[in-house]
Amino acid sequence: MTVIAPGPASATVDDPVALAATEPGAKPERVVSLDALRGFDMIWILGGEEVIKALANAFPNRVTNVLKDQFDHVAWEGFHVYDLIFPLFVFIVGASIVFSLGRLIRTQGRAAAVRRVVVRGVVLYLLGLLYYGGFDKTFDHIRPMGVLQRIALAYLFAGLLFIFLKPRALAIAATALLVGYWALLTFVPAPGEPLVAGTRHVSFAEGHNLTNWIDAHYLPGRKWDGDHDPEGILSTLPAIAGCVLGVFAGLLLKSPTVPPLRKVGVLLLAGACGVAAGYVWGLQFPVIKKLWTSSFVLLTAGYGAMLMAVFYLVVDVWRWRRWCTPFVWIGMNAITLYLLFELVEFKTLTARFVGGPNSDMQRLLGNYWELAASLVTVGLVLLVARFLYKRQIFLRV
Repeated sequence: MTVIAPGPASATVDDPVALAATEPGAKPERVVSLDALRGFDMIWILGGEEVIKALANAFPNRVTNVLKDQFDHVAWEGFHVYDLIFPLFVFIVGASIVFSLGRLIRTQGRAAAVRRVVVRGVVLYLLGLLYYGGFDKTFDHIRPMGVLQRIALAYLFAGLLFIFLKPRALAIAATALLVGYWALLTFVPAPGEPLVAGTRHVSFAEGHNLTNWIDAHYLPGRKWDGDHDPEGILSTLPAIAGCVLGVFAGLLLKSPTVPPLRKVGVLLLAGACGVAAGYVWGLQFPVIKKLWTSSFVLLTAGYGAMLMAVFYLVVDVWRWRRWCTPFVWIGMNAITLYLLFELVEFKTLTARFVGGPNSDMQRLLGNYWELAASLVTVGLVLLVARFLYKRQIFLRV
């Protein structure tokens, strides 16, 4: 991990500099909306969801209770807002690949781009291992597949596909991944599991599907859900497809021939189609985040495209940027802040300002203590993000 200053040469998974030059020799301009959207996405797992839940506890009513429910993951089948955060980040990584690798391919060639993708993919994967405890215990306690590992693998393979394939071939690859995953889970039962009576379809129930069975038998180390993992082996394939769908969004944003407002319209239309297709496909292939089903990928990519359209319109077309400054701070160091949030234990620091559970401050503030604590935690995250941004410190992976 190295410290760099921002600029055209610093495009990374964590700090993707958007070099949307409209013609040869034009001055590169950052697509700020990508940084802002990434920061908006990340703030919810850096304490933002705790603010929503604390708000519902402090001011319980129909609206806050609905919001609180939406900021919990669905147990298995279905979709909540909080289920969008991870796949949206993967989608943004795909869009950023276009900018970070496109210029490198033009200036240094494919070999340099391959080296960058492989090195950064491996480093990010190793950071994922360290995030989940590293090697301080026996091998059966190491978690080989997790959030950062999935981002690393999605970036690695989507990046390689982008380097070597033209858009039409990329579309075929993404389709093959999604349809192939659907076919495997729909028509291939896990060993020992019968086909659903009267159909050729298999069960998608937790622990009774091919994805979970492969994890139970072939994924070593610690699994998040007992004998299987929501970021397991087979479900990584559709995650790669989701990243490739983000590549198409990046290609559209970077295109010098498409007017900005038309880009917004295309993203909105494509996003709406993705959401509709996801829900329709979900009638047969349920929307399940823990399996990363193909319907889940289309649904979340659709929402991601629409959010990207809104952020691009407001931030880069209308150039209303002051409101999103805190999101840009976070978006420029997203992976770094994600790691720090675990290592620094911001919630422990928060207790120094508003006390911990059963403290005098907790008794004084009563129902409002949890809200105050969550707001302080988010405030500390923003202070760190601002400090790194103002001093032009970006940790690249």
